[in-house]
Amino acid sequence: MRSPFVVLILSFVLLWLAARIGSAFRTRQPLDDGLRHDLDVVVAATLTLLGLIIGFSFSMATDRYDQRKNCEEAEANAIGTEYVRADLLPAADAARVRALLVEYLDQRILFYQTDDQDALLRINDATVQLQSELWTAVKSPANAEHATVVLGLVISGMNDVLNSQGYTQAAWWNRIPKAAWVLMGLIAICANLLFGYGARHAKAGVIHVLVLPLVLSIALFLIADIDSPRKGVIRVNPQNLNSLAQSLHTR
Repeated sequence: MRSPFVVLILSFVLLWLAARIGSAFRTRQPLDDGLRHDLDVVVAATLTLLGLIIGFSFSMATDRYDQRKNCEEAEANAIGTEYVRADLLPAADAARVRALLVEYLDQRILFYQTDDQDALLRINDATVQLQSELWTAVKSPANAEHATVVLGLVISGMNDVLNSQGYTQAAWWNRIPKAAWVLMGLIAICANLLFGYGARHAKAGVIHVLVLPLVLSIALFLIADIDSPRKGVIRVNPQNLNSLAQSLHTR
């Protein structure tokens, strides 16, 4: 799991070193006016390409973040709808389904809030167990002789509850590919090497080679932060699930 803060620190160190190495080469082998003009063109083109790739990666990250938010909303709607549809079941079965749905809802909220891997494994195990119990609770009335088409709504609603959890898990696994991070990092390193090599004055270069690595590192941190479901600052808040939980616990 990629930590955004690790991306921030590691990218800044690597990009700063790349810029310093480029500056050291420039000190040993000064550029004439013709070569400097060509280098400026290459640096501008490289930074433009890097900017496009960062923008594209940022768009990918925000799309995945929006997908996770939509899945959280869909889960809350599915659970809330099935809680209401439980009225269609016999009284004893309805009470059983409602109690299980409340437990299941609490586990789904914990899924969004925890960032501990051991706790997450326990939550996933509890979720699978509750899903099995929920399905059994609605399957038994549907198999009875008095089962009607109306009970099919309860079965359909439970399918939505179970499927929404699967869609959420798939959305949380959907991350920017590692190969994209590697290629973006390589282009950023090349850009900083060229930038450091093209610094015109040694004293000014010390300041300049800090600015570009810092700006690029912050941009990469932002992408990693949005792309990371559990680490970092920007996370999906289960506000719809929390709101539903407050409503159900007060009944």
